[in-house]
Amino acid sequence: MEQDLNHPGGLLLPKGHASLARGVNRTVPGSVHALALGGGYTVGPREGRTVYFGRNRPLVHVCIGEDDQQVSRRHGLLTHHRGQWWLRNSGRRPIRLPRSQWLFAEEGAIPLAPGYTPLHVPGTRDREHLLEIYVTGPDGDQPRSRHGDDTDAPQPYSLTADEQLMLVVLGQYYLLREPNPKPLTWKEAARQLEELRPEDGWTAKKLERRVSVVRERLSRRGVANLTREEVGEPVGNALNDNLLRELVRSTALTPKDLDLLD
Repeated sequence: MEQDLNHPGGLLLPKGHASLARGVNRTVPGSVHALALGGGYTVGPREGRTVYFGRNRPLVHVCIGEDDQQVSRRHGLLTHHRGQWWLRNSGRRPIRLPRSQWLFAEEGAIPLAPGYTPLHVPGTRDREHLLEIYVTGPDGDQPRSRHGDDTDAPQPYSLTADEQLMLVVLGQYYLLREPNPKPLTWKEAARQLEELRPEDGWTAKKLERRVSVVRERLSRRGVANLTREEVGEPVGNALNDNLLRELVRSTALTPKDLDLLD
């Protein structure tokens, strides 16, 4: 059964609208803006208000992946509840969020923070369909331009020389710019460390313990998804993958560190 898609105060965003990554014009605090390739929609906050997105244009506010049958007719929805916008997946395929997080249909809704959030809906073969979301903050304004301000320098995490070496070995494919990098196995990394530093007595167990210390230290500093409780079972490579991506993002590890492997 088709639901009424008309919301008082809602506005269509035309095809070709400027990216929401640049911010939005001053608007009602707590408004949500959603934009895809073919246009978008914006509406103010109200308890229970819902914005639908998916492939079937007559059934959604924002049409995404119109020609791609891997995208569900109603792939997801944004709902305003208790002063916040929540994202839920109602489609057959997961939605990719920032930091390579995935939202599946069987999961509950997740809250959206004020500001810009890009979502990616996987399609046929290697296609991905971008849905831009922008939630205005309490003042209803876009971020102030800072053209002339000094650039904030990255704050890399402090690593000992041994920690840096073992993490470069473990995460060398991340520094080699591989398209889908994965950490070496404990045995592979320990074997290479043994070749580089035979006097240090590296083993797979020793390496696992030392990397665990680094993960715990960063987790205490507020880095997310570095513990089994956060990631859930099966863990697989997820903990080391999240650790290495954070170290590269923060510039604690850079491609120049590959010189340690020579």
